[in-house]
Amino acid sequence: MSGDALSQDPIALQRRIDTTKAHPARVYDVFLGGKDHYPVDRRAAAAALAANPRGYLDVRHNRDFLRRAVTELAARDGIRQFLDIGTGLPTAENVHQIAQRIHPDTRVVYVDNDPVVLAHARALLTSGPEGRTDYIDADLTHPARIIQQAAKMLDFDQPIALCLVAVLHFVEDGEAHAIVRELLAALPSGSRLVVSHLTEDLNPENVRAVQRTYTERGFTFVLRSKAEVERFFTDNGLDLADPGVVPAHRWRPDHAAPVPEQPDATYLATLDDIDKVRYRDINDATDADINVYAALGAKP
Repeated sequence: MSGDALSQDPIALQRRIDTTKAHPARVYDVFLGGKDHYPVDRRAAAAALAANPRGYLDVRHNRDFLRRAVTELAARDGIRQFLDIGTGLPTAENVHQIAQRIHPDTRVVYVDNDPVVLAHARALLTSGPEGRTDYIDADLTHPARIIQQAAKMLDFDQPIALCLVAVLHFVEDGEAHAIVRELLAALPSGSRLVVSHLTEDLNPENVRAVQRTYTERGFTFVLRSKAEVERFFTDNGLDLADPGVVPAHRWRPDHAAPVPEQPDATYLATLDDIDKVRYRDINDATDADINVYAALGAKP
């Protein structure tokens, strides 16, 4: 737990928090039922939900894809190192919890640049006695810094799973492919790439309405096609695993998405729509609900 994020002065971190502008990690936290966000983030999430009332299914199925991908990489492929960039705020079943349950000696490095996330790093870094977990304060647009810092924890001579889950759509076209190329170039043979990405291929009207709510708040928000998502793998010589680039709920479904415990109906009726999301069962998702592609590939 020697990451530079943990050594930062809490007061300095507090000064970095901009409560006047929504942040993707905190908006994501709203949809996942977290409590580490601000009114501006709730307003952004509420606007997105109003634009697409079942849009919470994208967020929750994206998270469930990560659960399945990490489980398969650890259990089937024996991957014991993970680099999760744009991890967001701690939530149920983080990468290290999933992977270290299978292999207790797994090493996980998280990367994010939101000071609210950094302030919660100690909770995120709770780990088992054998495995190790660290946190880097860095932006995806600075891959060289990420690699340099991650090498303090991860062995770059052994396979690493690079997780870019629901983060690349916040990076402009001119940068995204170059960033992924630089990151993958540093990883050894046998490494994996895990990607999920918003798209307008599947249900364009819904996701474009959501896109407008975010771009109005100053977010970069790039919707990429299936072919463009595939390029993150094919341009870097990776072997795409079956079933390829598919809607998130169709990537090796195991029908084991957690069903939230339901509160008293009277209490539920008092909640705003955005607060009710955390209690929704996502197992009823259809193709008309999902706007996220998911894929996994291996570096030969």
